[in-house]
Amino acid sequence: MTTTTDTAYAPATEALATVLAPTARPPRPSAWSACMTFGWRAMLKIKHVPEQLFDVTAFPIMMTLMFTYLFGGALAGSPTEYLQFLLPGIMVTSVVMITMYTGVEVNKDIEKGVFDRFRTLPIWRPSTMVGYLLGDVLRYFMASTVILLIGLLLGFRPQGGITGVLGGIALLLVFSFAFSWLWTMFGLLMRNEKSVMGVSMLVMMPLTFLSNVYVDPPPCRAGSRSSSTPARSRTWSARCGR
Repeated sequence: MTTTTDTAYAPATEALATVLAPTARPPRPSAWSACMTFGWRAMLKIKHVPEQLFDVTAFPIMMTLMFTYLFGGALAGSPTEYLQFLLPGIMVTSVVMITMYTGVEVNKDIEKGVFDRFRTLPIWRPSTMVGYLLGDVLRYFMASTVILLIGLLLGFRPQGGITGVLGGIALLLVFSFAFSWLWTMFGLLMRNEKSVMGVSMLVMMPLTFLSNVYVDPPPCRAGSRSSSTPARSRTWSARCGR
């Protein structure tokens, strides 16, 4: 009967000296590189969970089609005519409503303990938050592009041309980036993601449906007087409560 004995591996003294020798520490990452790294992390989460793109693809298309064909004939006489007024507003509404998911994702990472690991890293502290928002800017751009394309297919014709369209989308992205900080604050303060979603909807729903995105009140009187057909006149009079 033979027995084998396990012997522990003992590294050579030269190898240990090479590993433990004092060397220059790697440079601390800059604030910009840290923000871009966390932004890329947000993009990788979309890669592994592509269902997250539903809110920037399916939701904007649904909102545009629903309001155009559900209210277009009643409010403006035809869906195409109503689309000229609706599409810029529905673009702003859809993109701004998407911003609430930033706070939800932040709250998820806090619950999972990921932020405890981030606090131990030698990085610029706000880079985790800025990275989230930079990653979401791409989602906002995708939603704006989807709404613009579906609008062009339905007959929307922007009066400002290409320059006006690009300027409007850029302004919307800047506003959405700034607005996302509000939901980031809620994500840090609330206990769970359901609370963040509930508070976000409580704020967004009144701001959205009390605005003049869907119906513009001032032109109603002029429209009721200048309509050439009785049906159109009755429609505008109904809008004005006359």
